[in-house]
Amino acid sequence: MIFTFIIIAVTVIISFVAFSNADLFNRLKFNAYLIKSHNEGWRFLSYALVHAGWAHLLINMWVLYSFGSFVEKSFAVSFGPKGLLYYGMLYVGGVLFSTLWDFGKYKDDPYYNAVGASGAVSAVVFASILLNPGGSIFIFPIPFPLPSWVFGIVYLIYSAYMGKKGVDNIGHNAHFFGAIYGLILTIILVPGVLQQFFSQFF
Repeated sequence: MIFTFIIIAVTVIISFVAFSNADLFNRLKFNAYLIKSHNEGWRFLSYALVHAGWAHLLINMWVLYSFGSFVEKSFAVSFGPKGLLYYGMLYVGGVLFSTLWDFGKYKDDPYYNAVGASGAVSAVVFASILLNPGGSIFIFPIPFPLPSWVFGIVYLIYSAYMGKKGVDNIGHNAHFFGAIYGLILTIILVPGVLQQFFSQFF
């Protein structure tokens, strides 16, 4: 679980500093226009290190801790020393892949910005769903646990719908594409994981 703790520690520290340092926050946030027009390619990754506020940061880091620890341990058991590399590919790849759609959509819009690790966290959550299909998730205010696969289906539909609707400033597209990336990479890395997943139900 060492890599999960490192990600959380670095993200919390940089987000905390950026809360009171507008220059740092603006330097790290995702802005497709600045990436295209000023060649600021680091923003494809750096935006995941800053958050809109304490609630945004704490929710993302709690979810990452809850699911990332399991996925990191599973990868370590399955792949040995390479497990850490693959877990890094899952998280960092989720950060990058989840912004590609918004880059294509907003590369000529200087006013669109995004921050937060939600896309990468989604990749980790959905990897966990594949690896542990019998798991469950508590979603407030529902008083009983939802099966993780039910949550996954509802989450993908909701993210796609809200991303298309575009009525708020939340990066629903990043959530959706991060989740898709997590599913695809896990299927590629873990032989038979998809068959194992469906065998739980049929």
